[in-house]
Amino acid sequence: MINNQVLGIVLGGGQGSRLHPLTQERSKPAVPIAGKYRLVDIPISNCINSDIKRIFVLTQFNSASLNRHIKNTYHFSFFSSAFVDVLAAEQTPENKTWFQGTADAVRQSMHHFLRHDFKYALILSGDQLYQMDYDAMIKAHIKSKAKISIATIPVNAKDATSFGILKADEKNVITSFIEKPDAGLLPDWTSDVSEDMKAEGRNYLASMGIYVFNRELLVELMSNPDTIDFGKEIIPQSIDKHKTLSYQYEGYWTDIGNIDSFFEANIGLTDDIPKFNLYNKSRRIYTRARMLPTTKVSGTTLNKTVIAEGCIISAAKIEKSVIGIRSRIGDESTVINTYMMGCDHYQSLDEVNNPNVNTMGIGERCFIKNAILDKNCCIGNDVRINGGPHLENTETDLYAIKDGIVVIKKEAIIPNGFVL
Repeated sequence: MINNQVLGIVLGGGQGSRLHPLTQERSKPAVPIAGKYRLVDIPISNCINSDIKRIFVLTQFNSASLNRHIKNTYHFSFFSSAFVDVLAAEQTPENKTWFQGTADAVRQSMHHFLRHDFKYALILSGDQLYQMDYDAMIKAHIKSKAKISIATIPVNAKDATSFGILKADEKNVITSFIEKPDAGLLPDWTSDVSEDMKAEGRNYLASMGIYVFNRELLVELMSNPDTIDFGKEIIPQSIDKHKTLSYQYEGYWTDIGNIDSFFEANIGLTDDIPKFNLYNKSRRIYTRARMLPTTKVSGTTLNKTVIAEGCIISAAKIEKSVIGIRSRIGDESTVINTYMMGCDHYQSLDEVNNPNVNTMGIGERCFIKNAILDKNCCIGNDVRINGGPHLENTETDLYAIKDGIVVIKKEAIIPNGFVL
């Protein structure tokens, strides 16, 4: 089988400063999404669904929770060669620095990869939301006899300035590449896309940061310590030297690079027909099996709301919100356009009834709108949080505001009567 010859490599990203404060205590791939998953579950699940089951995850910042999640989630048969392993940046006698970029991360980890038998390396980003059949991409790579393949997606002129844009010939072989072009250059960078994409004004092919490399070429390219990034150096420098294929993808894909895109991706799951389909049995998303009880809802009006397992909800109204595992929402509270990540554990009845103990979740008579509540938050009674463009960007010990979205930090204790 072809996919037995493929090694999956998930790049965990750097410090994740644009997703701060969600990355204050965890690495970017470990950030919870959709109420019950982690970002790293997306590329790993895509690999498993594509029958690629030897996967490394490269990270260097706050990797403890990511290690724990992967250890508790991805178990394969003792009689299988399948694995998902985290490789954190490590100092060696040959290299005493942390990862300097995407290519440098792969270079520093090559001695681990080369212990395995593989012909193709599938290099993936750990902070994107999409469902893709890598098997089809790898088959196209082999059929075209390419040395490198890049997954590409058609984008409009507004988005094109934020991506690496490329042009390809009639055989989908990439002929030129430009990183984040100025708007004035775009007329020369239109590509041949489908009629559906043309109708949406998506005439430019953007790199998705998903690559297939032949093993021999990857080893050769990684021998140059001066190249530290795939998108900025490796790809532009390789196009004229090695046959590089554009593999066009037209499904849903979003780069979760900042709080705004993260918030939109999660709230988008509440749409009647969400662009990211969690209900596709052939492309399911895997995560830790927690064996939680069912969710209990009492007297709550629910509209366009996604609720994970193990929640206890007595709110008056929840609308266009994602409610994560083990969430508790008290009487007469209203939650609108909010992503509540939930809790890592339950409190006992004694703790919940003890006035000297802060109760996790949302208290009574609260109003929460346009917010992200990180794990294990304690929101007191009569709290009012009304996010929106009227709020200026700021950060305190308890919360941060970015583009009008209020992010309550992990384990923050918001006192009774707090107003924002």
